[in-house]
Amino acid sequence: MKDRSLGFTVAVFVFALDQLAKWAVTGPFGVNHIGDQLYLLPFFQFTYTENNGISLGLLNATTEIGRWMLVGLTGAIAIGVAWWLGREKSRIDQIALGMVLGGALGNILDRTRHGYVVDFADLHFGEWRPFLIFNVGDAAISIAVVILLLRAFLSRKDQETGGDPEERHEHA
Repeated sequence: MKDRSLGFTVAVFVFALDQLAKWAVTGPFGVNHIGDQLYLLPFFQFTYTENNGISLGLLNATTEIGRWMLVGLTGAIAIGVAWWLGREKSRIDQIALGMVLGGALGNILDRTRHGYVVDFADLHFGEWRPFLIFNVGDAAISIAVVILLLRAFLSRKDQETGGDPEERHEHA
């Protein structure tokens, strides 16, 4: 049986990095009130915002009941991801699932502590902003979902052409 600790190690790393970044931005950098900004590069700045919903502003929870329902929903998703991670054999998928789990736990902690998720990373090109303001956990989740989707499509294609290259390498 393969060691599944890689994904859980990634989850701890992403969680810690997410919380460290939020602490640094809102503490020492002083970007801690709605609209506060710290310009770093012509295309990237820290802009403080509080996200009461989930990705893309969906399920906006402005009441205590809504807040705790989102904590419960994301907690259930995190438990499901942890279960999947514990059963996953592919190291790439373990890393991706660890990224999802770590990001989700960081956002759950924020919502539990503050009632909202702290977002601050503001990537833009002039006035064009390809993303909403986000945090390290959000970025990890987004990147991981892309990895998982690509792996799902590629492994399906590999099955059609004769098998998964990762499995062939492991059995060689």
